[in-house]
Amino acid sequence: MIGTTADSASTRRPPGPVDPPVDTPPDGVRSREGLARPLAVANLVCQVGIVVTGGLVRLTGSGLGCPTWPQCVPGSYTPVVEQPEGYHRLVEFGNRLLTLVLTAVAVATLVAVVRLAGRSRDAGSASEGRGRRGLILLGAAPLAGVLAQAVLGGVTVLTSLHPATVAAHFLLSMVIVAGSTVLLLRLRPPTVWDHRPRAEVRLLVAGLAVTTAVVVVLGTVVTGSGPHSGDADEPARFGLDPRAMSWIHADAALLLVGLAIAVTVALRLVGAPESARRRSGDLLAVLLLQALVGYVQYATDLPEVLVAAHMLGASLLVVTVTAVATAVLDPRGASPDHDSPPGHLPSPS
Repeated sequence: MIGTTADSASTRRPPGPVDPPVDTPPDGVRSREGLARPLAVANLVCQVGIVVTGGLVRLTGSGLGCPTWPQCVPGSYTPVVEQPEGYHRLVEFGNRLLTLVLTAVAVATLVAVVRLAGRSRDAGSASEGRGRRGLILLGAAPLAGVLAQAVLGGVTVLTSLHPATVAAHFLLSMVIVAGSTVLLLRLRPPTVWDHRPRAEVRLLVAGLAVTTAVVVVLGTVVTGSGPHSGDADEPARFGLDPRAMSWIHADAALLLVGLAIAVTVALRLVGAPESARRRSGDLLAVLLLQALVGYVQYATDLPEVLVAAHMLGASLLVVTVTAVATAVLDPRGASPDHDSPPGHLPSPS
C-alpha cells in the first residue's frame, strides 16, 4: 500500500501551465500507411517537377516542337527526322513522355490510398468513414489532374500557344500541386491544437491563401506579356505592357510578404503547435527567396535560368501556403465550439 501510494504521488503532475500542443500520430497510423505516404511524396515531387520541365519547354521555344496533338506530327505519335522543328521536337516530345511517368505515379498513389482506406474500414466512427472517403477523393485528384492537364496541353498546342491557354495550363498545375500537398499532409501526423485557432488567425491565413492565388494569376499575366512565349518563330502575347504588369505583380507580392510575416508572428503569439509555426517559417523563407529571384530576373532582362527558378519557386510557394492553411483552417484535436480565450494569449514557447 505504501509503495502504491508513493508511486501514485510520484506520477501526479504538479499544477502549472498547460504544455504546448504536441503533434502525435494516431495509434496505428504508421503501421497501416504502407506505401501511401512515400508515393504521395513521389507524386508531389513529380507534380512540381513537371512544372519546371514544362517551363523549360517554353523557355527553349519548343512549345510547338510537336505542332499537333495527340500526335506529334500528322500521322505519327513520335517525332520524325524530317520535321522542320529541329531539336525543339525532342524537347516537347520528351516533356510529353514525362506525363506517362506522372500518370503511373498518380495511379500508384491512388491504389495505395484506396488500400490504406480499405484496411481501416472496419474500425472507426461514421465521421472517420467520411474521412476515408475524403482521403480517397484526395488520392484520385492527382490522376484526374494529370488527365485534365493532358487535354488542356493539347488545347494549348492546337491554339498555337495562346497566352490564355498557356496560363490556364500553369494554373491547373498549381491546383494539382496544392491538392497533392493536402493529400501528403493527410497521410502525416495531424497538427493537433489544444484550442480552436483564433478567428483573427484564421482570417489572416484565409487572406494569405487568397492573396497567393492573386499573385500566381498575375504572374501568368506577366508571363503572357513578356518575351518567353514558348514558340521560337511566332510568339503569341496578351498585348499588355510587361513593365506595368510586372509592377502590379510585385505590389501584390509585397502584400503577400506582409501577410506571411503577420501569420508567422500570430501563430507564435497564440501558442500554435510547433508544426504550424515551422510551416509558417518555411513559407516565409520560400517567399523571400522567390521575391529575390523575381526582382533579380526583372533587373537582368529575364534570363532563362532565373525564370525557371522562379517557376520552381512558385510551386514551392503553393506547397508552403497550402501547408500553413491546412494547419490552421483544418485543425485537429480542438473543440469546434471554442476559440482560444479572447482575453488571453498563451506565452510563446
